[in-house]
Amino acid sequence: MQCAHRPTMTQLNSRYLMQVSWMIAASALVLAFASPVVAIEPHEYILSNGMKVLLAEVPKAPVATVQVWYKVGSRNEVMGRAGLSHMLEHMMFKGTAKYPKGTFSRLIRKNGGMDNAFTSQDFTAYFENLAADRVELALELEADRMQGLLLDRNELTTEREVVKEERRLRTEDDPQGALVEALFAQAYLSHPYHWPVIGWFSDLDAMTLDDLQRHYDTYYSPNNATLIVVGDIKADSLLPTIKQLFEPIPRGPEPKPITTMEPDQKGERRFLLKRDAQVSVVIMGYRVPNFTSEDSYALDILDSILSHGKSSRLYQNLVYEQKSSLAVGAEYSLLQTDPGLFYFYALVSPGQKPEVVEEAIHREIKRLQTDPPTEQELQRAKNQVEATHVFEQDSNFRHAMLLGQAESVGAGWRKIDQFVERIRAVTAKDIQRVARQYLTEDNRTVGILIPLLSKQPEAPAAAHLGGP
Repeated sequence: MQCAHRPTMTQLNSRYLMQVSWMIAASALVLAFASPVVAIEPHEYILSNGMKVLLAEVPKAPVATVQVWYKVGSRNEVMGRAGLSHMLEHMMFKGTAKYPKGTFSRLIRKNGGMDNAFTSQDFTAYFENLAADRVELALELEADRMQGLLLDRNELTTEREVVKEERRLRTEDDPQGALVEALFAQAYLSHPYHWPVIGWFSDLDAMTLDDLQRHYDTYYSPNNATLIVVGDIKADSLLPTIKQLFEPIPRGPEPKPITTMEPDQKGERRFLLKRDAQVSVVIMGYRVPNFTSEDSYALDILDSILSHGKSSRLYQNLVYEQKSSLAVGAEYSLLQTDPGLFYFYALVSPGQKPEVVEEAIHREIKRLQTDPPTEQELQRAKNQVEATHVFEQDSNFRHAMLLGQAESVGAGWRKIDQFVERIRAVTAKDIQRVARQYLTEDNRTVGILIPLLSKQPEAPAAAHLGGP
């Protein structure tokens, strides 16, 4: 299975490269048709055991996605057991009495579909993409493992090594991934966003079958889950089947809310990370609000102005003009349960100094705080953000992902329909205001990756890491 965690910078660049080619073209389309976006509104139901069901009818092709989202991620873990949610995600594929180990995925593949899962800071989700006339199979399998998972000690021993190898691949042997992990550990000292989704080696070694069983019994219940089906379905016809399969599952205990909040940062934090790497990397994070604040929409546009595409301020300055960086970017998501992290990163060009790159990023942030974006910059950024949002919903899978993420972090799926309206309302003064309010020195955590290897990257590698 392929599990998604906190993204590394390499992963962010890869995703960005795939999106940007159509995103820029779509910007013009969105601008030309600037009427309100009409989204396919899902049918919402609440089962008697508290499980929320969202069914979106999209008859354009005879396919569908089935997704089950549980409101549990690394933020629901405790010190000493980091990675528990992710480990349980792996164990969810180990079978039940009705469908033994390997049967789940084999049945989905036999019926022409594919299945997978991912864990994040805020949620764990499972999905099947398959023909619309095979949806009931996926529903039956998901209902079965929601209540009938068999946890085996030998399987845990085996899977523990799989997860540890995954950590080596994603973090220990990936300098950029290690840098992102260290950034969150420095920026969050008391909130559980401090620890990595995949966990630390010592925590993985200490994990027991009882830990997993307790986690499963606490969080894998219908009242802590959202079932989403998007595709060529009829909601009225599918609902009776969903009720038949899921309503017999008893309601579970209400998980205790996570009340730990990170106190305000009172000064800049800095760290160095030395790893086998070819180039230095500068990373700079700021703690910012999530969807609960109207400022989150201005921050989304600010992200686009500074880091999206060759016309962005950071690319123009650091990559094109100064040639001090091979690649630059930023990451921000307003759909998080708790206030998150807005971070910038830059891969330092061979022969350049990290402090020069860091100062260049500071300078661009200061410029935005002093001079608001032009109307052209603002509109281009809005078009990019809106185009991404619209095109995401053109995919059954991405549409369901948006619904599931919004529900799981507490925003509610209706927040998606409000997104474009809120983005269009952002002004240049809003951008300047949030830059002044949140992108401050006292709210900043800076990390520098120091290479231990002297070998310089070849041109193709630089091209891969660079912007579009």
